[in-house]
Amino acid sequence: MFKGIEDFVVEGGGTIDGKGEIWWEHSCKINKSLPCTRAPTALIFYQCKNFRMMNLRIKDAQQMHLSFQKCMNLQVSNLMVTAPGRSPNTDGIHVTETQNIQIMSSVIRTGDDCISIVSGSQNVQVTDITCGPGHGISIGSLGQGKSEAHVSNVKVDTVRLIDTTNGVRIKTWKGGSGNASNIVFQNVTVQNVSNPIIIDQNYCDQEKPCKDQKSAVQISNVVYRHIRGTSATKFAIKFNCSKNHPCDDILLEDVDLTSDEDADVEADVEALCMNVQLYERGIVSPTCQCKKRCMAMG
Repeated sequence: MFKGIEDFVVEGGGTIDGKGEIWWEHSCKINKSLPCTRAPTALIFYQCKNFRMMNLRIKDAQQMHLSFQKCMNLQVSNLMVTAPGRSPNTDGIHVTETQNIQIMSSVIRTGDDCISIVSGSQNVQVTDITCGPGHGISIGSLGQGKSEAHVSNVKVDTVRLIDTTNGVRIKTWKGGSGNASNIVFQNVTVQNVSNPIIIDQNYCDQEKPCKDQKSAVQISNVVYRHIRGTSATKFAIKFNCSKNHPCDDILLEDVDLTSDEDADVEADVEALCMNVQLYERGIVSPTCQCKKRCMAMG
């Protein structure tokens, strides 16, 4: 852990090896008879300011690989983050309560989110990232346990996602509050990705079904621009938004997603859109067949 340090550089080209195999074997995600416990994060930066991190390899973390918590003004580049696709909860880079961060020119291949951005994060730029395997690039999850969450001003640009379970995702729990707004995903290429574009305001990562709630984290002003490639599943676009707090001001611009030749998809891919105010610009394929108060506008 680096705690409370300002104006410094972390580099060197070496490898941080979490040796996480024994932790994965005892994860409740692997063995459901075991209790769910939190495992260590390989490398943490906490309340740090004005720093750069570059030219490192991080592998096989016990759980998360790299976490930035309550930091400000940082630049991260030229990282190689790797773990087997079967390794549970091994997020590559986790950003929480952090402002003004640039993550650039890195390769992330893990068993969970390549990059996860959660509450309290603002002005996040993600550029030139190769991701896969893993769960893609996620904003969230947000609002778990009826908590309040805020994420804003996120730009994800020039990303390649290969064989991931999600592409670019926003996920929030029922019953939360707050907002996720001013988010741009652009110049994204997907290859055999199960959910290339997904918003899920009904996220529920637990065995028991989550009860319906009146409140939700509001999602607004999200742009998907120049996104191309292949989907491994029928629905290449999923907007599963809250009926009480619909997704607002969502733009699809120049989106071209098709079925992957090797995937088990018999027909052309489709879009599933519920409770979303949607705008389309340029050529968009597949187009949303609106359901439940979906408003598609040219």
